[in-house]
Amino acid sequence: MPGVRPDEIGAIIEGRAITAVGKLGSDGNRKALSGAAERQLAAVPANGRPRTMSLDGLGRYRVVAEPGSDDGQTVLTGLSLAPVDETLLRVLMVLAVVAAIVLLIAITVGITLIRRALAPLDRVAATAYRVADLPLDHGEVELPVRVPADDADPRTEVGQLGAAVNRMLDNITGALSARYASETRVRQFVADASHELRTPLAAIRGYTELAQRNSDAVPAAVADAMSRVDAAAIRMSGLVEDLLLLARLDSGRPLEHEPVDLTRITVDAVNDAHIAGSDHQWEMNLPDEPVEITGDAARLHQVLANLLTNARVHTGPGTVVTTSLESDGAGGVRWRVRDTGPGIPPELVPEIFQRFARGDSSRSRHTGSTGLGLAIASAVVRAHGGEITVASEPGDTVFTVRLPGREPS
Repeated sequence: MPGVRPDEIGAIIEGRAITAVGKLGSDGNRKALSGAAERQLAAVPANGRPRTMSLDGLGRYRVVAEPGSDDGQTVLTGLSLAPVDETLLRVLMVLAVVAAIVLLIAITVGITLIRRALAPLDRVAATAYRVADLPLDHGEVELPVRVPADDADPRTEVGQLGAAVNRMLDNITGALSARYASETRVRQFVADASHELRTPLAAIRGYTELAQRNSDAVPAAVADAMSRVDAAAIRMSGLVEDLLLLARLDSGRPLEHEPVDLTRITVDAVNDAHIAGSDHQWEMNLPDEPVEITGDAARLHQVLANLLTNARVHTGPGTVVTTSLESDGAGGVRWRVRDTGPGIPPELVPEIFQRFARGDSSRSRHTGSTGLGLAIASAVVRAHGGEITVASEPGDTVFTVRLPGREPS
């Protein structure tokens, strides 16, 4: 019949048997169906309700069966669902592609907006990192770093954070300035007091020496008292000189900047220590060639002398003290003072280079120690651009001084 679509199925069923059946091909001719497909069609009830079924060798069809004009006759018609499936598949593919494109655009736009929105937060974080890299533990501290005004707008959340960071930096700047001013006043006071004490201490020592010259003319108790006063004055003079030196180093007063032969300094310091502590064993490990750096010879000699004195005072007789001098392989030099004494208490190691740090609570007078020797050594080494460290365990204590090499002329 005109208007019938290709692949349409038609069948006439009488009773339970199909009397005529066929499928319209694309060329307009009728094509036979397989036996299994005919049996499937014969089983369709003639109630006029469409149903979807898969026919053998034909695919999915929408089939409807209705009673015919003759009694006992059923007319069956079926339309292929292949075009519908193809259309749905194309629609699904189009939807998938469109959804993927929309998702990609949304992700790109979202990332761009998020990055633009978080850019001020990144700048605030960068400001915090720059502040964290500044040396804030000593000396005069300036905090020129601030969050830009555009990122400190209190009308936005990130701006509130930036404003809070700037306020915090202002408070830190004020606190550091107050700390530096206090430290400066303390250093100045120590320097002035040490300088002023030198004159009366010198007078006391002079009068005690004069009194001791005529010790036979005074009672024995008075002579002993004058001897004790002289010993205390000598010890006080050493403490004042050490405090004055530390105050000068803290104030940044420049040291000498001349070529220094560390080999000669090592030999002289160890010889002096041997004379002062003959009950110890003093050893040296020196390179074949002299080692020279640029610095202050007197202060460097004081560094090594203080380390050797520390080893002599705090170890018992028979202790082996070894002083070595060598290159560190990076253009600098390394001093080591190793002893086989009892070691430093672990709780004292972190503060061993602090002023008046002692291994015991008492201040031993017979040794003449002021508790400033290692602090002076640390300050002098830092003033030369080096560092001093200590590693200690029972039977093996090592002080290591690293100094930069000699500067080219």
